[in-house]
Amino acid sequence: MVDALRSARVVALGGGHGLAASLSALRLVCEQVTAIVTVADNGGSSGRLRDDYDVLPPGDLRMALTALCDDSEWGQTWGDVLQHRFTGDGDLSGHALGNLLIVALWQLHDDPVTGLDLVGRLLSARGRVLPMAAVPLELLAEVTGLDQADPAASTTVRGQVAVARTQGLVQSISLVPDDPPARPESVAAVDEADHIILGPGSWYTSVLTHLLVPELREALTRARAHKVLTLNLQMHTAETRGFSATRHIETLHALAPELRFDTVLTDPTTIDDRDRLVEACGTLGADLAVAPLARLDRAGEHDTLRLAAAYRDILS
Repeated sequence: MVDALRSARVVALGGGHGLAASLSALRLVCEQVTAIVTVADNGGSSGRLRDDYDVLPPGDLRMALTALCDDSEWGQTWGDVLQHRFTGDGDLSGHALGNLLIVALWQLHDDPVTGLDLVGRLLSARGRVLPMAAVPLELLAEVTGLDQADPAASTTVRGQVAVARTQGLVQSISLVPDDPPARPESVAAVDEADHIILGPGSWYTSVLTHLLVPELREALTRARAHKVLTLNLQMHTAETRGFSATRHIETLHALAPELRFDTVLTDPTTIDDRDRLVEACGTLGADLAVAPLARLDRAGEHDTLRLAAAYRDILS
């Protein structure tokens, strides 16, 4: 079964540090990993390059590529180079070198996926990285609690950074454009997958965004792959203030009620009411899997080996 897992086609969806954690673990147990990455980031180096050159935000794509880089000296060296961020007060300050490299390749090649594949070859990456949509996306959120005179009033918050940092309570999210085209390579990867992993990651800005791309959501719904939803280690963030593990599942089910999973994976520290959580998993058609996933020395961060062991046990 372990040999079968190594040759299985695994797709992981998300963005940022959460997806990087998942990919770092998956590459230890399987050899055909495809990352499908959110493209709604509008902050930092990615936001600047997106505005200046009208391209997909490269930052989350870069992080996914470096998470899949080979363990050889070559792969690790180039992974470090791509992650290098310029300091100082010049025009390059704050830019990650990998972001600049990706945008340069996009200017040389009309197809963004070709550029990402070339970076993957440079890193000897153990897998492939694809954008979830063919165009840059803007994230919108309807948020309550920002109007002191009327806390129940809804305010529209625009942009991934603003949504991630909001002091209000997110009630719903949407994208501009509201019917974005998916990358055909991403849809094909989902259709052909043996296993699909959604999460962990920032819930509204990295995880649920995939379900707002109609073609991708439809592909996830019809996929016959074994589907795993990985919950976060930290329940309470700016965008999920007051959320329980159960509430995370409820928001996903409300957004895509037709989508089914086989397993929900979580760390034991996230469970406050096991019966309610099991019931929520049931609305997705999923069983609950509980395993220690966190690093002992850094609260809130996934331990790569623990997460890899959990994925191996579930997917095998």
